[in-house]
Amino acid sequence: MAVPVAFFALFFAYPVTAIVGRGLKAEGDWQFGRIGEVLSRPDILDVLWFTTWQALASTALTLLVALPGAYVFARFDFPGKQVLRAVVTVPFVLPTVVVGTAFLALLGRGGLLDELWGVRLDTTVWAILLAHVFFNYAVVVRTVGGLWSQLDPRQEEAARVLGAGRFAAFRRVTLTALAPAVAAAALMVFLFTFTSFGVVQILGGPAYSTLEVEIYRQTAQLLDLPTAAVLTLVQFAAVGAILAVHAATVRRRERALKLVDPAQTSRRPRGAGQWALLGGVLLTALLLILLPLGVLVERSFDGADGPGGYGFGYYEALQSVGAGGSSTFLVPPLEAVGNSLRYALVATLIALVIGGLAAAALTRRAGRLVRGFDALLMLPLGVSAVTVGFGFLITLDKPPLDLRTSWILVPLAQALVGVPFVVRTMLPVLRAVDDRLREAAAVLGASPLRAWREVDLPLVRRAVLVAAGFAFAVSLGEFGATVFIARPDNPTLPVAVARLLGRSGELNYGQAMALSTILMLVCAVSLLLLERIRTDRSGEF
Repeated sequence: MAVPVAFFALFFAYPVTAIVGRGLKAEGDWQFGRIGEVLSRPDILDVLWFTTWQALASTALTLLVALPGAYVFARFDFPGKQVLRAVVTVPFVLPTVVVGTAFLALLGRGGLLDELWGVRLDTTVWAILLAHVFFNYAVVVRTVGGLWSQLDPRQEEAARVLGAGRFAAFRRVTLTALAPAVAAAALMVFLFTFTSFGVVQILGGPAYSTLEVEIYRQTAQLLDLPTAAVLTLVQFAAVGAILAVHAATVRRRERALKLVDPAQTSRRPRGAGQWALLGGVLLTALLLILLPLGVLVERSFDGADGPGGYGFGYYEALQSVGAGGSSTFLVPPLEAVGNSLRYALVATLIALVIGGLAAAALTRRAGRLVRGFDALLMLPLGVSAVTVGFGFLITLDKPPLDLRTSWILVPLAQALVGVPFVVRTMLPVLRAVDDRLREAAAVLGASPLRAWREVDLPLVRRAVLVAAGFAFAVSLGEFGATVFIARPDNPTLPVAVARLLGRSGELNYGQAMALSTILMLVCAVSLLLLERIRTDRSGEF
C-alpha cells in the first residue's frame, strides 16, 4: 500500500493542498474569513445553485431515459444485443470535449437542427442536460441492468401467486432489490454532472457555469486564487459526501442479495407491449447516441472541399501549421494524435501499477483505514481536475521534482483519473481468488512474488486487460488538468479540439470536428476490444 499512498500524496494531495493554501493564506496566516466572503457573493451563489440543480435534473432525466434500457438489457434476449450494449457504452468512455462537440454539431449554429428547422439549443440548459444524459446513459444501464439481470424472476412470480398485483409485486420485490443499485447509479451520475467541465464549457457559453468551469475561469482567466480555493473546498466536500453515500449503497447491494446466472433470466420479448418497449429503447439509442455521433462524423466531411460538397479537406488541413491563415498551433494539429497515444500509453502503465498494487492491498486488508483509502482512490474522479493541473504547475517546479518542462507531467495527471477505474475493475476479481490457493503455493515453497505470478495473475489476466482498456480510454480524453500542463508544441487531442473550437472560422470548426471524430474512433475501438475480452466479473464498470 505504500507505493499507491505515496503516489496519491505527492501527485494529488500535495498539488490540491498547495492551491488551497495559496488561495487562503496571506503573509503566512490562514484567512478563513475569505470562505464566507466568497460564498456570500451573488455570482458565486448563482454558480452553486446552477451546479446543483442541473446535476439533479440531469440525474433525474438520465434515470427516466435509461431505466427502460436497463430492463431491456437485463430481461430480453435479441439479435445484436452485445453490439448494442457496446454502442450505448461508447459515450461513457468518450472525452467530454468530444461529447460537447458532437452536440454542438447537432444543436449549435449550422447544426442539423439549425439547418432543418432553424432551431438552436447551444448556449441553453437543454443542450447541457441532453449531453449529460448521452454521457451517463451507460452508467445506469450497466449498474442497474447488471444487477437486474441477476435477480431471480421467480421471486416476483411467487409474489403474484400469493395475490400481489403485477405492479405491487414489482414494487415490493424487484424494486426493493434494485434500490441500492439505482441509488448507486444515481449518485455516480450526480457526481459526474456536478463536476461537469467540458460539456458545459462548450455548450453552455458564458451564461452557464458549474463549479468546475468557475474554478477554471477564476484560475486561468481572472487569476483569483482565493475564490478558486474556496470553490475547490466546496466541491471537495460535496464529492466526499457523495462518495461516502455511494460506498454505503454499494456495500448494501453486495451483502443483501442472492444472485443467479444472467443467462437464466433473459428471454425473447413476448407480446406487443414487450416488443414496443424494445423498439422504444432502440429508438432512444438511435436518437440519443447514434445521431449525435453520426452528425459529428458527417460534419467532419461536410463542406471540406467547398460548399455543398464532401471530402477530406478538413483532415488534410490537420497536417499543416496555420492552414487557412490560422496560427492556433505551433505544430500540425495531426501531431496531437501521436502525442495523445503516447501520453495515454504511459498513463495506462502508471495506472496499472498503482491501481494494481492498491487493489491487491485492499484485497488483503480490512478495517476503517482501508475503507478510507478505498474512498481516497475515487476522489480524482470528482475533485477539480483544473485544480490538480494548476497545482502541478506551482508545486512540481523545484528540484528534485522540477517537472514543469517534462513530458511526464501529462501522463501523471492522466493516470490519476485512470487509477480509480483500474481499482474498481480489478478489486472484485482479486476478492474472488480463493486464499487457500495462495496458502497452498506458499506451503509448496513459492515466494510471494511467484505465488502472485502463478496463482493470481492467470485468474485476473482478463481483468487486467479490461482495466488497461478503461485507463487508456479515460487517459486519452482527460481535459481538465491537461489543458493547463500540455505544452503548446505537444498538445493532446482534447486540448487541440478545444483550441480549434475557441477560434472563429469554418476551417477551424471543421478541423475540430475531424479531430473529434478521430478521438471518438480510437475510444470506440478500445471499448469494442474490451467487450470481447470482458467477463461478467470484470468489475463495476
